Amino acid sequence: MSLLPATARRIDDLVARAQAEGRAPSLVVGVVRDGTPAHVATAGEHPRPDADLQYRLGSISKTMTAVLVMQQRDAGRLALDDPLERHLPGTPVGALTLRQLLGHASGLQREPDGHWWERHEGGDLATLVAGLTPDKVAFPPHRAYHYSNLAYGLLGGVLEAVTGTPWFALLRERVLEPLGLRRTTYQATEPFARGYVVHPFHDTLREEPRTDTGAMAPAGQLWSTATDLARWAAFLADPDPAVLAPATLTEMCVPVAINDLESWRGGHGLGVELYRVGDRVYVGHGGSMPGYVAGLAVHRPSRTAAISFANSYGLGNGHHIVGLARQALTEVLDAEPARPPAWRPVTTAPGAELTELTGRWWWMGLEYEFRPDPGTGDLLGGPVGLPTLRFTPERPDRWRGRSGGQHGEILAVLRDEAGRPVALDIGTFVFTRTPDQEP
Repeated sequence: MSLLPATARRIDDLVARAQAEGRAPSLVVGVVRDGTPAHVATAGEHPRPDADLQYRLGSISKTMTAVLVMQQRDAGRLALDDPLERHLPGTPVGALTLRQLLGHASGLQREPDGHWWERHEGGDLATLVAGLTPDKVAFPPHRAYHYSNLAYGLLGGVLEAVTGTPWFALLRERVLEPLGLRRTTYQATEPFARGYVVHPFHDTLREEPRTDTGAMAPAGQLWSTATDLARWAAFLADPDPAVLAPATLTEMCVPVAINDLESWRGGHGLGVELYRVGDRVYVGHGGSMPGYVAGLAVHRPSRTAAISFANSYGLGNGHHIVGLARQALTEVLDAEPARPPAWRPVTTAPGAELTELTGRWWWMGLEYEFRPDPGTGDLLGGPVGLPTLRFTPERPDRWRGRSGGQHGEILAVLRDEAGRPVALDIGTFVFTRTPDQEP
């Protein structure tokens, strides 16, 4: 579904301004709606960008590494609260857990020892582990948010230890090929944009190296295109269950750490960054490698996303590549809010148990309404007109909460001697058929 012409023009203007003021040799921003590209805006001519031109993903690679970890968790081969020691024995930081490493709550320092890893050829896992020392833990775990590239190098080592397969081979088999990300590669593959540092005073370009980062590759090695990153954004909005269970992706989007304790505008889940923009929360990630920056922002409720690439090491004059993706996403959501799905009549009446629970219930003088979800057989409830609660059946007269404050709680149906439902006990809060009944 394409954007309306007026919305597309706003995105085009936004990108043109960011490229000119930020001095990017080339810049591309893509918008995704309902799983398909809705608009691609480009600016700059060095080289002229298009949706098939490769740029470097940088740390957006971490979102894919995190999905691999969660796949292994779902398969029972590891647990998020496993200590690193269980999978990479003998390191001086072995007490840190996989959950802490995924969510940047381990306190582990940002970089490995030695050269700046992004700009130099990387070593193997044994070399990375050999560089670990006890003082690599900068903060006590969970005491403070601290972003760590090193953590993701170690998570790549965990994946190889658990599966016996090198990180990129595993990624290609378990993520890239199933999702059709054919232009997402380990090394640059033509056509690709060369990456530059822009001189701050005379606007010349210095080309940056395109390194193989070795054991640190799970933190930022990948190359991709606007087309492929749009597919990845669509997956983060609405995952293919054959690749990752939707409930697992939702789990990844729960905050592990807040990185902005003054205003709570940002945080980190299990491998994804979280951004609060007004009343909306976006998930995604930023990325940078020498000569490249990239951004990804996804609004999961509306299945809308924006992605961004530039082939310069940052954007100047106050522009930021992830901020650009978030701004484009916000422009689209404000201008073209998602339409509600069309109402359709139900062809099959709900079963007897759902039918007898349907209608009005009261709690402490407040009126609630419960009704069946014909598509799932769940029970929906909440204040009249606001069915914010969802319960799934477990056995007769027992339902499990699946949303909001009642998530995980039990709804038990209480019946009179004749077998009629007279009350709903939701985690000890008793709802009755009339406001006059005692709970």
